[in-house]
Amino acid sequence: MSQLVALTVGPVTSVQDAGRFGAQRYGLTTSGAMDHVALAMANRLAGNRPFAAAIEIGPFGASFTARNGAIRVAVSGAARVANIAGTPFPLNETALIAEGETLNLGPARNGVFSYLAIEGGIAGEPVFGSLSVNARAGLGSPFPRPLQAGDVLDVGTAQIAPHERALDAFDQPQTPIRVVMGPQDDEFGASCDVFLNSNWRISATSDRMGYRLEGPKVVHPGGHNIVSDGAVHGSIQVPGSGQPIVLMADHGTTGGYPKIATVISADLGRFAQMPAGSTFRFKAVSVEDAQAEARKVAEFLRTLPERVHPAGGSSLNLSELQNANVAGVAVNAIDTATWQTQAVGEP
Repeated sequence: MSQLVALTVGPVTSVQDAGRFGAQRYGLTTSGAMDHVALAMANRLAGNRPFAAAIEIGPFGASFTARNGAIRVAVSGAARVANIAGTPFPLNETALIAEGETLNLGPARNGVFSYLAIEGGIAGEPVFGSLSVNARAGLGSPFPRPLQAGDVLDVGTAQIAPHERALDAFDQPQTPIRVVMGPQDDEFGASCDVFLNSNWRISATSDRMGYRLEGPKVVHPGGHNIVSDGAVHGSIQVPGSGQPIVLMADHGTTGGYPKIATVISADLGRFAQMPAGSTFRFKAVSVEDAQAEARKVAEFLRTLPERVHPAGGSSLNLSELQNANVAGVAVNAIDTATWQTQAVGEP
């Protein structure tokens, strides 16, 4: 195996896979990636199972060096400037880090989390069936904590490949964050309208456990305490302050605050990618609509292998391109429909 050495990492960079399942009744939270679609895209590009362990990189930059052999990587999720030994490479494509070379990733732009998947995966000993890190619980592998400078991960050695691979970005809808109301929306009365008709802002105090929201107070006519019951990823609790908290990947398995709504699974990744300070609104949908959207995401994930194609695989007619006016009203050098070519015999 090769080794990936962490040179610089932010405070919320950690190994994450799909998470731990089947033990929430014992108080063990699922954890896992904040954006499962981005995780799956990076892994499929790298030739791995869609929810294999990858490195989840938070809003800050990071850098890694390859040791004991070349490493092939792919990065998906939040956009950021990336280069290997000074040579830029784009998101959603594979790239080779030769032994001794360094991968540099800048801060996130237009998002929060990016996923660095390695061909051949990350070696580790599963903890309750997962490598995912939960820093509060001290769980995860190969390190039960976020990565630190100097950490060394055993990873797959790059295989010989005829070309690098690419994958078109997932087209996220630019719509309000959709929720299914309940299970305790009847505790809030007219405040449900406040919740749905107000602008909300992501607080800077948000983390992998929960995104705190800032906005108008959501009042509890019957009080803010209930008998603790189960919580899920996307549950929206409203504590006594009246400021909602959206439970995220490291959420507790139960809670004693009433839950006004739940973010639908299809929108969880999009919501997780909203940086602190982002403003948005909620929209209530039916359970049936939420299930239909979940099926769309599942179909996208199922067809990911079919969407992978050779990087730089556009077929250009270079002789025609030389004669095309790509500096005028033409807008895309690799889309021949936008070219303005000179007809034979024209001056």
